[in-house]
Amino acid sequence: MLARLPYALTNRPWLGSFGRKNPEWDAKAKHWELPQAWFNKLVRACLDKFGIVYIIQPYREQEKCAPACWAAQGEECQCSCMGVNHGVSSAGGDWKVISDAFATRWGERHLACRLLTRQA
Repeated sequence: MLARLPYALTNRPWLGSFGRKNPEWDAKAKHWELPQAWFNKLVRACLDKFGIVYIIQPYREQEKCAPACWAAQGEECQCSCMGVNHGVSSAGGDWKVISDAFATRWGERHLACRLLTRQA
């Protein structure tokens, strides 16, 4: 896990208080490298200390469709393909078919950003 904080001489000992491993500073990229296990503790501590936290994390959209959609006739479609695969006989590609009523695949990787603020 990577973390960026406002500069303070106390950042290393403050981060080090979350666990036994010492935080590592990457001077070139200007971020701290921390164990993933510290994530929740770090978020809570940053909210307490700074009042806000931006969480930037990998995100991949999961698409859900079904062989029933691919074999359907007519125009009504109620799955996340929004009709793109409707009636095409076989959607092909990297779909993982779970049952006649459900298939899934993962889209491209993106980054998602969330802003958390301390509650009063």
